[in-house]
Amino acid sequence: MMRARVAGRLLEIQRALVRHGLDDFVRATHLYRPFRFLFYLSPWTWFQRSAGTTRGERLRLALEELGPIFVKFGQALSTRRDLLPVDIADELALLQDRVPPFDSAVAVAIIEATYGRPLAEVFAEFDRAPLAAASIAQVHTAKLKDGAEVVVKILRPGMREIIERDLEVLEALAGLADKYWDEARRLRPREVVAEYRKTIIDELDLMREAGNASQLKRNFAGSRLLYVPEVHWDFCRSNIMVMERIHGIIVNRIDELKARGTNIPKLAENGVEIFFTQVFRHNFFHADMHPGNIFVQTDDPENPRYAAVDFGIVGTLEARDQHYLAENFMAFFDRDYARVAALHVESGWVPGGTRVDELESAVRTVCEPIFNKPLKDISFAQVLLRLFETARRFDMTIQPQLILLQKTLLNIEGLGRQLYPELDLWKTAQPVLRAWMRDRASPRALLRGLRAQLPDAVEVMKQVPKIVKAGVRAAADGEFKWSVRSTELAELRAAMQADQASRNAMHAAGILWLAGLIWLALRAHPSWIGWLQMGAAAAVFLRLRWTRFR
Repeated sequence: MMRARVAGRLLEIQRALVRHGLDDFVRATHLYRPFRFLFYLSPWTWFQRSAGTTRGERLRLALEELGPIFVKFGQALSTRRDLLPVDIADELALLQDRVPPFDSAVAVAIIEATYGRPLAEVFAEFDRAPLAAASIAQVHTAKLKDGAEVVVKILRPGMREIIERDLEVLEALAGLADKYWDEARRLRPREVVAEYRKTIIDELDLMREAGNASQLKRNFAGSRLLYVPEVHWDFCRSNIMVMERIHGIIVNRIDELKARGTNIPKLAENGVEIFFTQVFRHNFFHADMHPGNIFVQTDDPENPRYAAVDFGIVGTLEARDQHYLAENFMAFFDRDYARVAALHVESGWVPGGTRVDELESAVRTVCEPIFNKPLKDISFAQVLLRLFETARRFDMTIQPQLILLQKTLLNIEGLGRQLYPELDLWKTAQPVLRAWMRDRASPRALLRGLRAQLPDAVEVMKQVPKIVKAGVRAAADGEFKWSVRSTELAELRAAMQADQASRNAMHAAGILWLAGLIWLALRAHPSWIGWLQMGAAAAVFLRLRWTRFR
């Protein structure tokens, strides 16, 4: 049964929509149909409707009133100008940096309570007027005692309780959808909401965000593509994060970038390279890349560099998903739609009995019209509709673990459309991905993998004598039990097992010998490890040969 506070929140949502004159939205929310008459009868909605404002402004105000989850929804929508009317997209773009701030006195009180000392003892200077206010936190500029310019990110008070309430609403709606909606089995609303819960709860821990920022900075150390500010760890807490202040132009201020002589085509191409580098080479990507979080440093206009902030949401992929995604991209670049279809079946994204030739035809129909076209000539609204139709036809299930990646890709595409509509997304991405694939299959990468796995292999070898000793002791104590129905069958089984064991030992010895040889060839230190591996492999070979000819 739906909890009382969930039902109450649904009423608040309906009331906010009606109060801001978004009645069409209310009539479209079929799940709320039993409550609808309460709002139209409520005097609150009669006298407090937004008047004299545009539909875009009314929508923005409603989302701001409803809280952080709805603001984030509006932020994501604002990058999709191909899917929205211009007036609504322009208004939703204001959600990036114009969310109403909370009182600066509250911010100071949070700082002093967190550090346990007066504000003046923490910072040399602190600007009480917020630099920016986002849905979950707001940012103030400050100076440390050593003169370093920093920004101080402070979590909004009571945020966890607000988020938990709205998550319960989403979970309740997902439960209703799962129960009454025919598409629920394929779209997996419960799993999607569960994945979103993990993401948004992680975003409430600013220590985690600081860790994300440090990791991303290491990944792009010395990069000409992306700058990540330094984290001041001594000042970071779960509700406060302090990091280096950066200076740049917000990425969607195109006129200002052009006035500085910025190489816009190169900037757009760099954005695509950053995305594919993060996803495939680093397997650690910034997953909240709306314009409010991305700046451009134009010290060298011909070689502009991005600077990122707000690292609360990052994504990683499992090796299996990363492999299938890379293979899918490469097959798409090669227009090998049969391979795309086969990969979807292999990965389990479509049922195993799916006819590959039929899926291939459907994928070709969707992808071929957009191939090698600039962003301005691609109707992603039509592409999305066709993809949804294809997914429904072939019973394709949603992959919750890929939602962050899909969201990030849409953000990148939306930014690219604003920044440089002539950008060919596919031609720009193809060489980056091909280079990663070549590197992944290179001998150097193989050697790195062998060296990384060597310690585990050594530990396993250390455990072998203990396991054998335990087995011998158990046999001596009569604790081994087995039954044989046929002497001949038992002998045959034993012979087969012995032969298989011999083969396994031979393969293991071969790998061990090769690892030792590689270790010595690389002149790694200490060198005795390589000789030890080769010696152990030789001992295994001799033992197997002696056993066979005894």
